[in-house]
Amino acid sequence: MDLQLRGKKAFVSGSSQGIGYAIAKALAGEGVEVTLNGRNAVKLSAAVESLRHDVPGASVAGMVADFTDPAQVERLCAELPDVDILINNVGLFELKSFETISADDWRLYFEVNVLSGVRLAQRAMPAMLERGWGRIVFVASESAVNVPAEMIHYGASKAAMLAAGNGLAKLTKGTAVTVNSVLGGPTYSDGVAQTVEELAQQSAVSTADMKKAIMATNQTSLLERFIEPSEIANMVAFLASPAASATNGSAVRVDGGVLTTVL
Repeated sequence: MDLQLRGKKAFVSGSSQGIGYAIAKALAGEGVEVTLNGRNAVKLSAAVESLRHDVPGASVAGMVADFTDPAQVERLCAELPDVDILINNVGLFELKSFETISADDWRLYFEVNVLSGVRLAQRAMPAMLERGWGRIVFVASESAVNVPAEMIHYGASKAAMLAAGNGLAKLTKGTAVTVNSVLGGPTYSDGVAQTVEELAQQSAVSTADMKKAIMATNQTSLLERFIEPSEIANMVAFLASPAASATNGSAVRVDGGVLTTVL
């Protein structure tokens, strides 16, 4: 399916690996000029070269910025050229008991998971509105709706992300600019894969068996398997396209049926 994106320009935060990289790859495959982002210059350069290899002929660039540092985010926003598509993907997550989550932890999670996307939207959205076309997609999580007891700070930050996206969509009224969020479920990203592999080694079982064992504990998953990053990316690419012109201010589920709450 041709998503009519050839020649558009996109920036994807946190895209040197995992879901962000998969999104960048999906967009590049549709002819989008993609700018990747990562906090490590060497790793980012490798990701740029990898994407050029994965999508021959793709136009790919990279911008280094560590989103835990507000000064670097401000610099990135100042240097970022106008884009047609903004994908707010960068984020932090961890398992942590509520009583051990410090005030600094809360501030950091909201700084990275919420304010990074807000700052980038403030940079990119005015030009989109002036041109009359643009796409902003927030990569959220099902944890924004079903907040995990062991990741309350993460879930709360993702809920705030949904709120920001919904509010921003109201500023696009009467234009062809849209702002949407994607609620991903348990996804086999690079970080998750590393953890699963370590657990498999410790338990002396195969990685495949460990993946099945972990998902067997998830009673609501209809997929009964991890979601692949490319499956999240496919939805993001659709929302970034003219084909999704009537979808705005939405929280679109790509959770494999994990959520039982109707949004």
